[in-house]
Amino acid sequence: MVLGIGCDIIEIARIKKSLEKENFLHRYFTNKEIKLINERGFCASATAAGNFCAKEAVAKAFGIGFGDIMPIDIEILRSDKNAPYVILHGKALLEFERLEALNIFLSISHSKEMAIAYVVIEN
Repeated sequence: MVLGIGCDIIEIARIKKSLEKENFLHRYFTNKEIKLINERGFCASATAAGNFCAKEAVAKAFGIGFGDIMPIDIEILRSDKNAPYVILHGKALLEFERLEALNIFLSISHSKEMAIAYVVIEN
């Protein structure tokens, strides 16, 4: 059964500008995500934007958005086949358990200017 859906879209240029700020990466992304972003080279901004969207989409799928759940509590990584997946920490993990959820499905896409993420949480 679907427990929640979430979608978010963001301008890649906005994230690219934020990446220039000293604390942005460490405030919103885990060390593993930062490594992933840095490994992406020319598409680092698109990867960061996609991950940021995915975090927001997960929070929306929980039905609460960011507030009690912080972006750093939601980690977005890639499988060996480059499929994005979610790892939850802290209050995000507690919310997942409270909902008795079993799965989080995530899709991320981007164009030259925009990144989008879509999430479905189910039990």
